Amino acid sequence: MTGSDLSSAGLDERRRRILFRAWRRGMREMDLLMGSFADAELPGMSEKDLAEFEGLLDAPDPVVLAWLTGEESTPPDVETKLFARLRLAHSAALARKKYEA
Repeated sequence: MTGSDLSSAGLDERRRRILFRAWRRGMREMDLLMGSFADAELPGMSEKDLAEFEGLLDAPDPVVLAWLTGEESTPPDVETKLFARLRLAHSAALARKKYEA
C-alpha cells in the first residue's frame, strides 16, 4: 500500500490537508495506521473530530504509537471517542496481520 484509497477531489481544503498529513507521518507504521483511519473516517468526521485528529497529527509518531499500544498511558485529554476508534482500527490491523501470517 503506497497511499490513500480516498479521493481528495470531494473533500474540503481542511480534510484534504488532514488526509495528506495522515499519509505522510514519517514512520511507515503510522503512515499506514493514520492514513487508513483517515480514509475510512475523514469524510464523516465532525468539526470536533477533525480538531482532535489534527491534534494527534501534531503529536510525534513514537508518542502516539506508545499510546495506541499501551506502552504509555494515554493522557485524559487524548482519551476520546475518536482515539478509541483509532485504537480499535490499530487492533483490527494487528489481528489481520496475524491472520495473514
